[in-house]
Amino acid sequence: MYIPRIINPPEDSYFLLGPRGTGKSTWLLHQYPEAVRIDLLLGEEERRFSAYPEKIRDVATSLPKGSTLILDEIQRVPRLLPEIHSLIEQKRGIQYIMTGSSSRKLRRSVSDLLGGRALLRQMGPFIASELKESFSLQKALKTGLIPLIWESTDPARRLLDYLHLYLREEVQAEGLVRQMGDFSRFLEICSFSHAAVWTTTDISRESSVKRATVDNYLQILEDLLLAFTLPVFTRRAKRKLISHPKFYFFDAGVYRILRPQGILDSSQEIEGWALEGLVAQHLRIWVLAQSEPHSLSFWRTQTKLEVDFIIYGPKGFWAIEVKRSPNLSPDDLRALLAFKEEYPEATCFFVIPGKRRENYRGFPVIPMEEFLLGISPENPILPND
Repeated sequence: MYIPRIINPPEDSYFLLGPRGTGKSTWLLHQYPEAVRIDLLLGEEERRFSAYPEKIRDVATSLPKGSTLILDEIQRVPRLLPEIHSLIEQKRGIQYIMTGSSSRKLRRSVSDLLGGRALLRQMGPFIASELKESFSLQKALKTGLIPLIWESTDPARRLLDYLHLYLREEVQAEGLVRQMGDFSRFLEICSFSHAAVWTTTDISRESSVKRATVDNYLQILEDLLLAFTLPVFTRRAKRKLISHPKFYFFDAGVYRILRPQGILDSSQEIEGWALEGLVAQHLRIWVLAQSEPHSLSFWRTQTKLEVDFIIYGPKGFWAIEVKRSPNLSPDDLRALLAFKEEYPEATCFFVIPGKRRENYRGFPVIPMEEFLLGISPENPILPND
């Protein structure tokens, strides 16, 4: 069953980037049923346009004005991008939509085409408001929200296959790393840093690879859209803040499949990190979907006062503290009180497991499931009265 995505596509040419399995091709098929499509994952098409990228001009010039031409997985043939740039500049009334699951080979060309009026949209995992009544918090925490996995009858097995697909086809086949064993060990170490402050020195020591290699591996994860980092919120800062970012895998299910679990590991702790990551991926999708720039960050002082998420932009200024327990204590207030003191303009609130909306010492307390279901790109992130 097709589940509509909440995306506002532009009328101009644009890039649609997103990890494998997030439903880019399915969405485009429903959104543009009459479009001409070139799938560069097909060996024949990849070989054809790799050898003769100028042949895309023959395809484009044969289309009538008002047509849409979709090029799936454009990073497979980056030599096409200058040709497409030139075609867009000709303004023949053709819309070009280029999908990709990696920005590594596209970084420079994407910038060129954005300057040439090709826009950027990103598609991530489902968000709760897309799934509506079929959304399950427990399922989302266990298997994540990647459409390919969510709709599978065996999500655990599919997650393993998904991970191996990326390692085999995106990392190994592209020659992005020399030692797959080192990279696999790095991924496992990263799972312990999910929803935590990222320190290259610590990751290097624990994974037994050089600092420069760790930085390169992190860049690979970000380029393949498998992970992201959040910077520290520093606007008008009065307190001394840390400088390291926080790290998240792009989906809770990917984190859970990578995170080792044994008798010495607390399942509650693992689920707690998954919970924060689930909120992070929803907020990031919201930020990326905005037509005006908004920033997603976190706040942490050198005295270890931390607020999990800060969103700042034209639609609002929010400080969001995610708690794993439904019972708040005075200690839970310290960070939000400090942030509110420094930024009285911010709307500060808690998100916790539970069923009932409350108020704790002047701060709204929003049940987790209600909060996630309420996140939609067209709406502000604001607790309703």
